[in-house]
Amino acid sequence: MEQGFISRIIGNSKRFIKGFFWFGAFLSIVLAAFFYNRSAQKSDHDLEVPARQKIILQNKDVEEESALIQMIDKVSPSVVSIVVKTTGFDIFNGSYSVEDGIGTGFIVDEKGLIVTNDHVVDSVKSNYAVVTSDGTTYDVKRISKDPYADLAILEIDASGLPVVELGDSSILRLGQTAVAIGNALGTYDNTVTSGVVSGIARQVVASLGFGDSKTYEDVIQTDAALNPGNSGGPLLNLEGQVIGINVATIWGAENIGFAIPVNTLKPLLEVYMSEGRLIRPYLGVSYNMVSKNLAELRDLPEGAFILSVSPNSPAEEGGLRRGDIIIKIDDVNITESSTLSAVIANKRVGDKLTIRVVREDEELEISVVLAEFPDTSVFE
Repeated sequence: MEQGFISRIIGNSKRFIKGFFWFGAFLSIVLAAFFYNRSAQKSDHDLEVPARQKIILQNKDVEEESALIQMIDKVSPSVVSIVVKTTGFDIFNGSYSVEDGIGTGFIVDEKGLIVTNDHVVDSVKSNYAVVTSDGTTYDVKRISKDPYADLAILEIDASGLPVVELGDSSILRLGQTAVAIGNALGTYDNTVTSGVVSGIARQVVASLGFGDSKTYEDVIQTDAALNPGNSGGPLLNLEGQVIGINVATIWGAENIGFAIPVNTLKPLLEVYMSEGRLIRPYLGVSYNMVSKNLAELRDLPEGAFILSVSPNSPAEEGGLRRGDIIIKIDDVNITESSTLSAVIANKRVGDKLTIRVVREDEELEISVVLAEFPDTSVFE
């Protein structure tokens, strides 16, 4: 009896274990199917979002590239190469003429006004010509120069030329796109490079190429590739407006170039249109900017620290001295974004200025009448 009882227990146990095994297997299948379905749904969801985002980004990139190409197509006909014409004599072929590219310019008036750098056309004995994007060559008839601003206006006999639009360099933002078009190395005309606005209101000693250098104030810094042949060409925003005039690089430094703000050009151009020559207002000081950070560090007022005063200048006649800090002109505070040079450039010869300075911890008001800059010149 005991043996039979044990046999029944063992048999029941085997049936119980077998049933439990099959139930466990069934439950495992159900759970696996459930989690697989959840995982698949999550996986599908994860894959869809990046795919849609990627397509949007690609479309955006294509739109920006297309806009850039259209802008360049629009502006390029207004960009010209500046060449110097050299004549010689060959005993076999007689006299000959050679044109060497030396810089870039851009058209600001349909009747033939070209803007470039002063240092591009620095030789009064040379014969210069302008070559447009369609290959037409025009002899330069007249050159008006402003060495201080490193700007020059060339005149040619033409009509119906395509003109660039001038922008506003006072609203530039760091990181915005900057595009340079120029006669790269004096050889590759209409070369396009792009980058960003890397800095504003810079004061630098920069290379003009070919071994020359110059101190520039209030210039735009960009990482768009520049070289000597780019000098005088336009620095553009994405709308195709000129925001600067490409001018220089720093020897040995990559991706560091500079451009004169277009707002420096605009008042000069306005006067040129009415007077027929470049006339620059003149104060007669050299200075360094005291930035906001430096002012806080040295317990100084923010403004323009006068390094020297030119003899017989309006500044000397008005009583400005070395060591004065100009903090305000009329109702404009002198700051890194509104420098002394920029404020003076927007004035006219004969304007009477009220200049507020700090001299040995005392604030003074000094009246100065601006004169004409003595070093502008015209060559025909």
